[in-house]
Amino acid sequence: MTAIDLGLPGVRLPGPGGQALVPAADTPLSPKDFRSGQEVRWCPGCGDYAVLAAVQGFLPRLGVRQENTVFVSGIGCSSRFPYYMNTYGMHSIHGRAPAIATGLAVTRPELSVWVVTGDGDALSIGGNHLIHTLRRNVNLTILLFNNRIYGLTKGQYSPTSETGKVTKSTPVGSVDTPFNPVSLALGAEATFVARVLDSDRAGLTEVLAAAAEHRGTALVEIYQNCPIFNDGAFDVLRRPDERERRLIRIRHEEPIRFGVNGEFGVVRDGRGRLTTARVSDVGEQALVVHDATEEDPSYAFALSRLSSQDLRLCVTGVFRSVSRPAYDDQVRAQTERAKAMTPADLQSLLTGKDTWTVTG
Repeated sequence: MTAIDLGLPGVRLPGPGGQALVPAADTPLSPKDFRSGQEVRWCPGCGDYAVLAAVQGFLPRLGVRQENTVFVSGIGCSSRFPYYMNTYGMHSIHGRAPAIATGLAVTRPELSVWVVTGDGDALSIGGNHLIHTLRRNVNLTILLFNNRIYGLTKGQYSPTSETGKVTKSTPVGSVDTPFNPVSLALGAEATFVARVLDSDRAGLTEVLAAAAEHRGTALVEIYQNCPIFNDGAFDVLRRPDERERRLIRIRHEEPIRFGVNGEFGVVRDGRGRLTTARVSDVGEQALVVHDATEEDPSYAFALSRLSSQDLRLCVTGVFRSVSRPAYDDQVRAQTERAKAMTPADLQSLLTGKDTWTVTG
């Protein structure tokens, strides 16, 4: 299935001629129904391939037709994503994908709206758009591909690159303090925040399912490998001899344990802060039981701070999933109330209390 050219930059429709060529309404969808047929042009070994396959494999489970699904991206390697999806899509402006997706979510409530962005696109030029989308709780799902580098522009340091990172734009090492995207999202009081590895197909699919079911903004940070400009950035989390003692996988209502034999766990210290300890030293009863539905974001934020930039420890899974009115739902409700106003009520609203009449 090929895309048509509307003469508008980055805008595509599914199917030749623009018609939505999809199976009959009662025909189950399959992963191939979400493949556009476009040649996938990422570098060999790029982690984006794994994410694309996971998303295409997962979407049929939602039961949402292609014509009711839309992917909006900004600028960067990850932002080619809409071309490879047999859905509606827009390759938009650098950093502004959340703003464009907000307009879609508000005006088209029947759509499943997804944003695909990278660490540079989302956290540098798009930083304000991202935090305000999270704050507003717009009903969309954001996939933030984090490879800790600018790949499309050939290897400059990004907002998530580690301090001391030598790149083309920092030849003697970066002096910046990097963002922890999960901490940033939780600081903006996002209602759904998760992290997963590109190579963890089962974990990625599980998190995507939870994110898609969430009403409001869901942010999923995906550690993704750039084989050309930052190869092996997350290899230590993939090696069998290292991953179990570094990865802290969290699941709602389960004690937080990790290690080859689950010998370590997350506990609270004497000041109430989250830290790690040997289970044999503190006892099973001391382990923190993960609660993703905790209303106060400080718990999830504290959990996010266990992750270190050097990947000595890395927390993955759903950090927070709470319910709060969605921005777009509230805007539509407000619009309906305005439509129901009488002309006199509407004029009173427009005039307000701060108007005056100028006479001759």
